[in-house]
Amino acid sequence: MEEKEGIKTNEYLRGIVLNLPEGPGIYQYLNSEGTIIYVGKAKNLKRRVSSYFNKDQHSAKTRILVSKIADIRYIVVNTEEDALLLENNLIKKYKPRYNVLLKDDKSYPSICVSNEYFPRVFKTRNIVRNGSTYYGPYSHVPSMHAVLDLIKKLYPLRTCRLALTPENIREGKFNVCLEYHIKNCKGPCIGLQSHEEYMQNIAEVKEILRGNTQTICTTLLKEMQDLAAELRFEEAQKLKEKFELIENYRSKSEVVSSILHNIDVFSIETDENAAYINYLHITNGCINQAFTFEYKKRLNETKEELLELGIIEMRERYKSLSKEIIIPFELDMEMNGVVFTIPQRGDKKHLLELSILNVKQYKVDRLKQAEKLNPEQRTTRILKEIQEQLHMDRLPMHIECFDNSNIQGSDAVAACVVFKKGKPSKKDYRKYIIKTVVGPDDYASMQEVVRRRYTRIIEEQGELPDLILTDGGKGQMEVVRQVIEDELKLTIPIAGLAKNNRHRTSEVLYGFPPMIVGIKQGTPLFHLLENIQDEVHRFAITFHRDKRSKSQVASALDQIKGIGEKRKTALLKKFKSVNRIKQATVEEIAEVVGMAAAQSIKESL
Repeated sequence: MEEKEGIKTNEYLRGIVLNLPEGPGIYQYLNSEGTIIYVGKAKNLKRRVSSYFNKDQHSAKTRILVSKIADIRYIVVNTEEDALLLENNLIKKYKPRYNVLLKDDKSYPSICVSNEYFPRVFKTRNIVRNGSTYYGPYSHVPSMHAVLDLIKKLYPLRTCRLALTPENIREGKFNVCLEYHIKNCKGPCIGLQSHEEYMQNIAEVKEILRGNTQTICTTLLKEMQDLAAELRFEEAQKLKEKFELIENYRSKSEVVSSILHNIDVFSIETDENAAYINYLHITNGCINQAFTFEYKKRLNETKEELLELGIIEMRERYKSLSKEIIIPFELDMEMNGVVFTIPQRGDKKHLLELSILNVKQYKVDRLKQAEKLNPEQRTTRILKEIQEQLHMDRLPMHIECFDNSNIQGSDAVAACVVFKKGKPSKKDYRKYIIKTVVGPDDYASMQEVVRRRYTRIIEEQGELPDLILTDGGKGQMEVVRQVIEDELKLTIPIAGLAKNNRHRTSEVLYGFPPMIVGIKQGTPLFHLLENIQDEVHRFAITFHRDKRSKSQVASALDQIKGIGEKRKTALLKKFKSVNRIKQATVEEIAEVVGMAAAQSIKESL
């Protein structure tokens, strides 16, 4: 029954696709419940929709989407730009399951110029569609406060929430407050400031918020010169103070070139699950708007597709009418009266680099926030980096590292440390006393240990590692490979950790013949590998010191008749060393182990 329904659905969809127009438009995919699950745009509707039903070319996520399609709707539009705008609006309206998701920006404040007879200027996180004008959102809150402080110093605007209507003012319903007495407000509530003067201030405030400070500076400079010519120096001085405040604010902004005006700049960074897009708006050479936002990816969308969507979203949000858009790479999109530029040098290139710097920093910040909430995410990311750097088939969740330790071949030992999910698994650490090698032969010792380790694991059907590290370079890697591949017929990736003359990890080697892997020192990935190498060295050295210490003590006390482990421990606790035991009298030794044993010790030492 289900198979017949599937055939009917396929025939139904095929009929729709065959009859689609070949012009620009929007297509909507619906599931069996009639819910919109995907919205897309196309220059050619028929060609684009048909491509989804080519089973050989899509990712697993796209194939799942196609399997859920029960119906197709479409809207024909005149231009590609109309398609872009409509797609953006429909995605925001329906939030389809398989479309990218624009992350909410409620946490970022905006500046509001209220829709009142005497407007107020204030920060807010709530957008109310009542005719008020909003500027932002500001992702960098200190920048917003700097603008508000500038406006407060320049213009004595009201901060109260009184209903200052012409009727209420004429009826004398209000009294001046403290803000009037400290000269932060000119008292429009009792008619001391005209509506015309107040609205002129508001108009200038809006120009500042748009970034058009150059026009205000020019106007102020002319008015100041006219007042000075009329010998009205006090009034001219007040205008000069305003002029200097605005100029100081402009100097703190990113000024590129006064020639550059009304330009949008976009850049993008992506990772496996998200895309981050930075937007800058340039007015009179100054950056007056800057915002970075995030899309959650759903269908492995390309950078080009995501950037196109981001451009439409930001231009609509900020009501941008810029005729030039600076982008990092070529896009297959057209907008009426808009030029797309990929700068190679100069001020525009500087702006693009600044945008890229901002979006990369945003990506790092988001990653750090996520890793704080989920520490395992950081480990997984680092292990993925190892996998990518070494071109491994699977994630190295289980890593083992070997090291030897001896002094001129004496008391030769080796150690194996185990890291699981990027963390030491100390219960799996192993110590080895070298049994078959005579003299200081590190290569032969390494082979013996590796052979013993993995022969036993194979016999016991234990867990083999995803990656083997050697504390050494090309030579150590080769002898390990001989055992792993040639003798035991195992396929385990092998890497070497070479040290510099200060015995610090300097480079990572991989492959046969071994090649240096370009892992930057100081990165979390390099720190993990360095930590593994330091840990195996510490473990091997500690074991070697313990064995050497025991052998040194054994040569003096262990061969004496009547002296067991308890008496030996008691003697060393009392006298601290074998040499002091030699120097002690029979009576002093007898206090610890008895007279008979004391006499035996004195005779033997």
